[in-house]
This record gives sequence, C-alpha cells and structure tokens, in this order.
Amino acid sequence: MNKLLLANFAAAAAALSAGASVVATRIAVGEIDPVTLSLMRYVIAGACLAPVLYLTWPKERLPPAEVAKIAALGALFFAFFPWAFSAALQYTTTPRGAVGLATIPIQTLIIAAMFGRELLTRWKIASVALAFAGIAIVFGPAAEAGAGPDMLLGDGLMLLGACSAAIYSVFGRGVLGRHGALFVTALGMLFGVVALLPLSLANGGPDALPTFSREAWLAILFLGTFGGAIQFSLFMWALRWLAPTRTVIYLTLNPLTAMLLGGLMLGEAVTLALAAGLACVIAGILVANLPRERRELAPAATVVRESA
Repeated sequence: MNKLLLANFAAAAAALSAGASVVATRIAVGEIDPVTLSLMRYVIAGACLAPVLYLTWPKERLPPAEVAKIAALGALFFAFFPWAFSAALQYTTTPRGAVGLATIPIQTLIIAAMFGRELLTRWKIASVALAFAGIAIVFGPAAEAGAGPDMLLGDGLMLLGACSAAIYSVFGRGVLGRHGALFVTALGMLFGVVALLPLSLANGGPDALPTFSREAWLAILFLGTFGGAIQFSLFMWALRWLAPTRTVIYLTLNPLTAMLLGGLMLGEAVTLALAAGLACVIAGILVANLPRERRELAPAATVVRESA
C-alpha cells in the first residue's frame, strides 16, 4: 500500500515537472533547433543517471530481445517524443501545447484497449467522447482567431508526440517490471541520445553554444535535470507500480502548471476556449478512472511476464 501511495505522489510530481518543461522548452526553442535541444536535454539527463545505470546493471547478460525492446522504446520516448514536443512549441502556444500533452491519458486508454491491455467499457467510451470534445474546443477553427497553419502544425506535432508517449506507457510496463524502472530509464535515455545524435549533426548541431542567453541555458539545464533525469525516473517508477491509465491520469496536472507559468513568464493568455477544453479533457479522464469496474487490467505479475 505504501508503494502505491508513493507511486501516486511520484506520478503527480512528474506531471507538475512536465508542465514546467513546456514553458522551459518554449524559452529554449527560440535559440536552438528542436533536435539539438532534445539531444542536449538527454545528454545532461543521461549524465545524471550514468551512476544509476552502472549500479543497476544486471549481473547476467541481457537477452538480445530485451535490449532490442528497450532500444526501440528508448528511441520512441527519448528521441521522437522530445523532438515532436520541442518542434510543436515552435509553432503553438504554451497553453495549447499543454492541453495537447494532456491527451496522453486518453490516447493511452485507447491504445491499451486496442491491444487488449485494458477493457474499453461504456464509461471509458464516454470519457473518450468528453476528452475529444475538449480537443475540438481547443484545436477547432473557432478556438483562436489567429490560429493559422503554423499553429495547427504545432498542435498536430504535439498530439503525435503525445501518441508516442501513450505507446510507451502501454508497452513499456513489461520491461520496467522485469528490469527495474531506473535501469530501463537510464538505458532508454542512452539509446535516445544515440538516435538523436546523427539527426543533430545532420542539422548542423549546436554550433554556437557560447552565444545562448542566460535564460536559454537555465531552461536547458532545467530540462536535463528536473525535466529529464528526475521527471522521467519518477514517471517510470510510478508506471511500474500503477496501471498505465492510472499513471498518466496525473499528466492532466501539467497544463495547469504550464498555463500558470506561461502566463507569468511568457505573457501568454489563457482563453475561455482553452479553459473549457481543458475542463472537458480532465472530466473525460476522471470518468475513465472512476472505480466502476474492478477487473480492468491484467494483474501486475501477468503484465511483467508479457512481451512489451
């Protein structure tokens, strides 16, 4: 019971950090391209977790199939997701990006149901309808008069990034249970850096590091430490002990942090459409997680044994 309580606190803390990461990314992408920003973020995070990787490395040789799974999940979550996340915030605002990120729980629910990991009940169907009503309010043509093609591109990239995070939440739980959250997180970040490195070099790389502003450097350091090593370690540890939809439900907290900090630090307005859309998204997720059905997810031991 204590571990479950701690897992809930860990998921909430990770979500609040994710909201702050939206604002930090908005600050940094003004001076650095999304690929290089993602690379620098996870190089810093990987350096923070290097001692953890060394201390948790298994004594027995990992099967190649397990290494391949961690590599694929790491490239998805620590390469593609941060790139889509950073690229989206070049085009859309902090509040809109945060609401897009808040669709991860609903996307997780849909993917888990499609692959038989969770039951899609009538209440969960209702929750999907509520959440996507919120998305329609936020991303619809009437949401913002100035929402041009660039902003819609940013919205689409954020939803695509959220989908990749949802896939990881569903299929990463098995390797997390078999090998430990900290080890899988650290090794996955390493594979993410490997995937991002050639893309960053092809894009010119960080060719003017000394010219970054103080604000950009602080944002990058925050993204690598609190928004990287700490945030993802907490999230992965929570995901090991909680069902995917129970873990990612806390990500609905990140728009609140992002909207508050975005208003205070970036002067971005929180419109009525954004507030209404966020309310629908949160309502949908709460309906999805009401304790109506007891047997919605395979027991933890079964999830640990399944090939994720």
